[in-house]
Amino acid sequence: MTISYIAETAGVSVPTVSKVINGRAGVSAGTRARIEALIDEYGYQKSSAPSRSAMVDLVFDELESMWGVEIIRGVQRAARQNRVGVVLSEFGPQGSAIRYWIDDALDRRPACVVTVAQLGQEERDRLRARGIPFVVFDPTVELPDDVPFVGATNWAGGRSATRHLTGLGHRRVAVVAGPDHVLCCRARYDGYRAAMEAADLPVDPALVVRADLTREAGHAAARGLLALPDRPTAVVAGNDLQALGVYQAAREAGLRIPEDLSVVGFDDLPVAALVDPPLTTVHQPLVEMAAAATELALALGRGERPAQVGLELATTLTVRRSTAPPGGAR
Repeated sequence: MTISYIAETAGVSVPTVSKVINGRAGVSAGTRARIEALIDEYGYQKSSAPSRSAMVDLVFDELESMWGVEIIRGVQRAARQNRVGVVLSEFGPQGSAIRYWIDDALDRRPACVVTVAQLGQEERDRLRARGIPFVVFDPTVELPDDVPFVGATNWAGGRSATRHLTGLGHRRVAVVAGPDHVLCCRARYDGYRAAMEAADLPVDPALVVRADLTREAGHAAARGLLALPDRPTAVVAGNDLQALGVYQAAREAGLRIPEDLSVVGFDDLPVAALVDPPLTTVHQPLVEMAAAATELALALGRGERPAQVGLELATTLTVRRSTAPPGGAR
């Protein structure tokens, strides 16, 4: 069975069939499906592809915070143990570089891909067509069941952060939640709600603010919360960067942490232990998650079949000095 025969049967050119076989772009979804069906029907086997290189591709949308540095540390740790190198790519704020990266990756054929960037179905299909395994790190959207991923127990983390505050006696607990379309942010917020309900406390819409996961957005959200006539006595932030913004807003409002306002973050970045006062936060094991994602991707590349293709590592609460009982309860 030849490519020419498949092309003739499908009513397309030989280069079009070649693009499908090699995972290239430039073929409509309908044509691609028709050609793939013929390849399966006739049992076409392309000539052996060149072996994959001893490199791991680590792909980000944007690499702009300490969060990304922790991921790089984890991938590098696993890569070093497996004697492979790491290639780091960034798509940019608009994802404009993705089409160049995917073509380059298909040519280089890395051992595997660890993607913090959220690849679309087309990119995933093209990697699969070239036999390049991939694992999604901390997915931001729901994925098909067959897509390997490594994440964290975000719901449990959101619950433990809020339960810590209600256990200290706080009743006006605000949340600066991340964007609702981001899966981990939604889970953290749901954990907050569960803890509030378990403490028989209402979730006051005035105390719920959606904001980007940045210091600037956390600052803006906290300024609004702290200006309320009945302001919160505690704030659960969507991540540590937002929590730093809450610190700034509290200082501007003349409030002391934790005497006047308790704050809990999420991630436990190195900076959390260095701020004044040190930040109570939910430890998300980013380094371990990234190492696990790399190990999983390399195992898939070796043809192994892991017991599960989706892993969630446990979060834990790290209590420092940014939380205390509300002022009137001391």
